Amino acid sequence: MHTRRSFLGMAALASGNLPSRGQEGAVFSSDVKIVSVLATVRTKTGEIVQDLTKDEFLVSEAGHPQKIRYFSRDTNLPLVLGLLVDTSGSQRMVLGEEQAASYRFLDKVLREDLDKTFVVHFDYRAEVLQNLTSSKEKLEKSLERVALPFQSRGYGGTTLYDAVYLCSTLVTRKQTGRKALILLTDGEDNGSRRTLEDAIEAAQRADTLIYSILFADPGFGGGRRFGPDGKTVLRKMSKETGGGFFEVSKKRPLDVIYQQLQEELRNQYSFGYTPADSGDKGFRPIKVATVRKGLVVQARSGYYPP
Repeated sequence: MHTRRSFLGMAALASGNLPSRGQEGAVFSSDVKIVSVLATVRTKTGEIVQDLTKDEFLVSEAGHPQKIRYFSRDTNLPLVLGLLVDTSGSQRMVLGEEQAASYRFLDKVLREDLDKTFVVHFDYRAEVLQNLTSSKEKLEKSLERVALPFQSRGYGGTTLYDAVYLCSTLVTRKQTGRKALILLTDGEDNGSRRTLEDAIEAAQRADTLIYSILFADPGFGGGRRFGPDGKTVLRKMSKETGGGFFEVSKKRPLDVIYQQLQEELRNQYSFGYTPADSGDKGFRPIKVATVRKGLVVQARSGYYPP
């Protein structure tokens, strides 16, 4: 009998340790003294722009211009990546494709001994299939265990917001370097204890980008959807954290999207500034633009002071 292990035990929440099938990888943390920003820049037709300089970026916080203290086009920063796969009933017909394409993506994008990944699937609750690891073999085995819940008839529901909240709070917030979550889901949530706003705030506090991939079975439930529109939800998550939104279609299959995501992760600008200490611990909005006309900058919308 398959026993599912969730994030939701109080001991795990208190200790910050994730229940999983086999612990892998130490968790580190550091104090943040400057505001770090990762940005992707594209033309209006979608091509990535790789040749911008520090002086071509304009950064403001709460309307006040900021001086960039460090700047790099170097994408060699370690990458901490979380793959969150929706295994609720609505994903039944697309799950096999998600498993195969996800491993091909991870095999190409991850640099062993430098980058780390963890794998979570979620339906009526979230379960860690693989804790942080640099082993592609372990990641492949974890993806083989991505499956619809054995007890799906008895439970039902989808806990997307809880999964994002817990992964941000218990995993990526304790890591350094570039941090991102990849969501493979139709964007539906009908079982979370946390709200959409809670999930976004947790990712922002963890300096974690969210890349949303909308992959839906159009025939599930006769095409009916409940609650907020999944596309709207995923766009909001990605925009407010500085990640990207993608939608799977016949003309744009999952492998093509993963190729675009791989290109994006390898072509990010990294820069930082030292904000004035206003004493305000609330959300501080950030705006990033370029002096070049006609470019679209993808960066987080703000941050919470530590």
